[in-house]
Amino acid sequence: MRGLTGAGPTAARGTFPAVITAMVVLAALGFFAAACATGGTGARDEGPAHADAVAGAASPMLSPSATPDRVDAVELVKEDPKVSAEVKRQLKPCVGNEYPVDVSYGDLTGGSASDVVVNVLTCGDAVGVGSYVYREHGGRYTNVFKAEEPPVYAEIDRGDLVVTKQVYEKSDAVTNPSGENVITYRWASDRFTEEYRTHSEYGNAVGGEPTAVPESN
Repeated sequence: MRGLTGAGPTAARGTFPAVITAMVVLAALGFFAAACATGGTGARDEGPAHADAVAGAASPMLSPSATPDRVDAVELVKEDPKVSAEVKRQLKPCVGNEYPVDVSYGDLTGGSASDVVVNVLTCGDAVGVGSYVYREHGGRYTNVFKAEEPPVYAEIDRGDLVVTKQVYEKSDAVTNPSGENVITYRWASDRFTEEYRTHSEYGNAVGGEPTAVPESN
């Protein structure tokens, strides 16, 4: 901008294009700053933000099932009369207020709210000691499935309940089961019914792959 302070017509003619260019750049920067100040989120905006601007500044639409209502899984288990006294005794904080529970949400029973799958584990080696499914009805959650033969673990797989139970022979160490049973349940007539199961024998060699053997119901 020193050209604006030069003396004489020659200096003015030589700096006029530069002045115009500088004014254009400043105007563009001013427009960009104004756009950022009217509702933008700066560097956190990602993706096709211009499409949102065209659609307007209305609140974003959220999927009804995107964020299911969270429940107090520990309280559910402790207050559940179907849970054994042994599992309740083991349900204690491992560190601070951290309880050894694994919780997942999904549609297993076709209800209006997400079903809740709770696995209760041990603190030391995370062995599953109890698996439960809770279904919401009338504003309350009801236990509709339980498995308490450790080690056990339940999970949701494409709308089905899949329960894995490790199998031990008499001489097996806790860390070295002989195999596992994987049982798939499906909700029908207001209860879970077994669809099929597979039994896998673990290889004796280190790193050996288990061999799956289907079992008939």
